[in-house]
Amino acid sequence: MTERKWWKEAVFYQIYPKSFYDANGDGIGDLKGITQKLPYLKELGITALRICPFYQSPMVDNGYDISDYYQVNPEFGSIEDAEELLQCAKRYGIRVILDMVLNHTSDQHPWFREACADKNSKYRDYYIFRDDISKASQFRSIFGGSTWTRTEDGSWYYHTFAQQQPDLNWENPGLRKELYTMINWWLDRGISGFRLDAITCIQKDMSFPRVEADGADGLCDLRNYGLNVPGIEEKLRELKKETYGRGDYVTVAEAPGIPGERLEEYIGEDVFFSMIFDFSYTDIDLEPGSPWAKMRRWSLEEFKEKLFRNQRFVSETGWAANYLENHDQPRSISKYFQRKDIEKYSDQMAKALGTLFFFLRGTPFIYQGEELGMRNTCFSSIDEVNDVNSLGQYERALEEGYTRQEALDAVNRRSRDHARYPMQWNGDLNFGFSEGKPWIQCGQTCGELTVERESVDGQSVLSYYKKMIRLRNHSPYSEVLIYGDLEEIAPDPDIICYKRIRGGEEVRVAVNMSGKTLPFAEMRQVLLSNYEDPSGAALLRPYEAAVWVE
Repeated sequence: MTERKWWKEAVFYQIYPKSFYDANGDGIGDLKGITQKLPYLKELGITALRICPFYQSPMVDNGYDISDYYQVNPEFGSIEDAEELLQCAKRYGIRVILDMVLNHTSDQHPWFREACADKNSKYRDYYIFRDDISKASQFRSIFGGSTWTRTEDGSWYYHTFAQQQPDLNWENPGLRKELYTMINWWLDRGISGFRLDAITCIQKDMSFPRVEADGADGLCDLRNYGLNVPGIEEKLRELKKETYGRGDYVTVAEAPGIPGERLEEYIGEDVFFSMIFDFSYTDIDLEPGSPWAKMRRWSLEEFKEKLFRNQRFVSETGWAANYLENHDQPRSISKYFQRKDIEKYSDQMAKALGTLFFFLRGTPFIYQGEELGMRNTCFSSIDEVNDVNSLGQYERALEEGYTRQEALDAVNRRSRDHARYPMQWNGDLNFGFSEGKPWIQCGQTCGELTVERESVDGQSVLSYYKKMIRLRNHSPYSEVLIYGDLEEIAPDPDIICYKRIRGGEEVRVAVNMSGKTLPFAEMRQVLLSNYEDPSGAALLRPYEAAVWVE
């Protein structure tokens, strides 16, 4: 029997604090704002929060470049504000996990500044420096450009992401000890675990072997030499033992590069993590190693195969973290559906995707605004874009010979800023996010989607999400929907269908992913439908989703 854990029964809400709610009126979201919105999250049915970094940072990568792990970035508040948030969340019965960035720091971190100032400092070995890189491979960073940046003294340091994010040297036991001390300090503050950012990047092939260039920039892809490299297992085992392995904590790993066949080595009761975020279906539109401008064609058949493949592997080894969106992804409606149908069917699409993912085996993670059906915004100029990755991808597209319009089109399809524009609370100035000028422009495409309006509309996407949460967590079917096995059903190619099974009980889920009405089996007792008039007839209307029992 599957072991019961609080995080398996949880419903997580993912918060990007800079864009969630501004309680101070300066145009930037903050921790006080999250605390003030806890009643909304409680009413929605949320039982756990995952909060993106709010540590001290120069914000080159919006908080994923940390300059002090022990301090709160002043634009978000203070350490006292963080403690108040944790205490208030506890009173509402909501647990909190934090993003923890262990692969790199900011170049403004005192460790790195000391390492650059003094070659003999102990902090020099906290990072990856080389005096000569003539024989080292010229890898391409995730954000574009070389992974090597030169310092004033003529040496070079390595960075998987932006040049302002130097990678930590996990071969150094002194560094690892300092990180473990810091992690335990946060655990002692009362958090319930971590989302571990880019954790499969901590192990590198330190020989940096020469690899042939694969792009017009003269660089080569780093994934085979800087992502999930052999030897990482020992470090992850030590990380767990020294920190979160000592209590009832949850860990969700951002872990690209782990094949499904090896999941059992990474997730489960006795291995490294509680859950991982799978990228196989969320990055289905990306060509590995290629610029965003090189669109990848994908099919619904491929999407289904990747989705259910992950479910099969996870069911054999551990537990899934099911998500549609996060701070690194564009909005799911804009990614998974045809543009021509969005205006007409956007509400059905939002509910259909929610239904598809919410009742899979595993823990559901909702990203802020997803419960409103928010869609991609529109950038008329690259000057409107804030995201460092989007800017890097734009420049790389130009290097590869794409036009400026083609490069901007790619950013409009894929920018992380689509998930980062301000949360839409009401119809006031800046959608009620802030009385000041927001740090990034508000959304341009779905101004009618606000918490205020959708809260009083029984047919809104927000109301539907509340119904989904009640059905999964507070209904006679909760046991089968949380702990039941999953079995794929293969009807029409445009329909995704599965059933959850436990102790002779079955609940079925079907989603029409097309704009066509399709024949389907008759549904006897419909528990949930994204149409106002669920008929249970032997058909599925455009983008119709249904949950039912026989």
